[in-house]
Amino acid sequence: MKVIVEADGGSRGNPGPAGYGAVVRDKLTGETLAERKGSVGVATNNVAEYQGLIAGLRAARELNAETVDVRMDSKLVVEQMAGRWKIKHPSMQPLALEAQQLARTFQKVTYEWIPRERNRQADRLANEAMDGETKGEAKGQIKGEPQGESKADESKEGDKQPHWSGATGDPTRLILLRHGQTRLSVERRYSGRGDHPLTELGLEQASKAAQRLSKVDDIAAIISSPLQRTVQTAQKLGEATGLEVITHQGLIETDFGTWEGLTFAEAARQDPEIHRRWLGDTSVRPPEGESFDEVNARVRKARSEIIAKFGGKTLVLVSHVTPIKTLLRQALDVGPQFLFRMHLDLTGVSIAEFYPDGHASVKLVNDTSHLG
Repeated sequence: MKVIVEADGGSRGNPGPAGYGAVVRDKLTGETLAERKGSVGVATNNVAEYQGLIAGLRAARELNAETVDVRMDSKLVVEQMAGRWKIKHPSMQPLALEAQQLARTFQKVTYEWIPRERNRQADRLANEAMDGETKGEAKGQIKGEPQGESKADESKEGDKQPHWSGATGDPTRLILLRHGQTRLSVERRYSGRGDHPLTELGLEQASKAAQRLSKVDDIAAIISSPLQRTVQTAQKLGEATGLEVITHQGLIETDFGTWEGLTFAEAARQDPEIHRRWLGDTSVRPPEGESFDEVNARVRKARSEIIAKFGGKTLVLVSHVTPIKTLLRQALDVGPQFLFRMHLDLTGVSIAEFYPDGHASVKLVNDTSHLG
């Protein structure tokens, strides 16, 4: 994925109450993929500008971007990061080092100076953060995710200890549950958008998973793919907890196109070259279907929407193999080969936590102890 990062920072007093803003856009479409803003206490303009850059690069990394075009109206930061100016000020050096380390996680990063009028969205976010700082509001807000304090705020106030990994804020805990058995899963056929009900065994599996998860006392919502097999599985938990099942289109299984209902061998015979490439390349689509890269983008958007509504809470997401693998891949921040090496059983339970500062952790993968 190719993205543009626009970042800005400001200080009212220089030094004074300071804040930053960052925007990540899809380079091809211009669509805004992420927005971040946060206050950094009392600091200079340049410190805030660097904090904006760091926030933007973190957001781009979370989106699994490969190349990044950074655009800022800070000549100092652009020239220093491009290596044309020396970084002499002691307060700039650790920030520049952090930004450089982040930049090395991408295939390519470029830096471009732009005039302030072309950086209005990031400038607006930075000013909103400074407004919050002067009013004493919550700091480190990330659009689409819960509010939390930035690392700079923690070191200043000392009222919260970060997670051992460095993560800060309250995570959104996603309990990921695969649906129960269907006829197609028994016959080991591609089951994507086809709307198949659970078998009797599948209903029993769903009941056992519900009995297990109903003991989790802080579930805020049950969110399901709209397909029948996931809704039936989710409803078992809804009955056990008294929670209403919410559906989200973004959690639906991959569209396998003309391979829907075929076995592995049948699909390989029907489209041998495409099937061979599809097994190792996440950009390849099944005929009339959806690539795993497209699923990744769809699931990431769904995750952002869900966290925007339920950030900082415990949620049960009832979905399918590919979306669950994709959420685990995003939490681990690993490459696409993960999809081909991970196995998930029917009603397997996995847990991933996503923090408001971009960190994430995986707590459990494919636990089926409730079936025993």
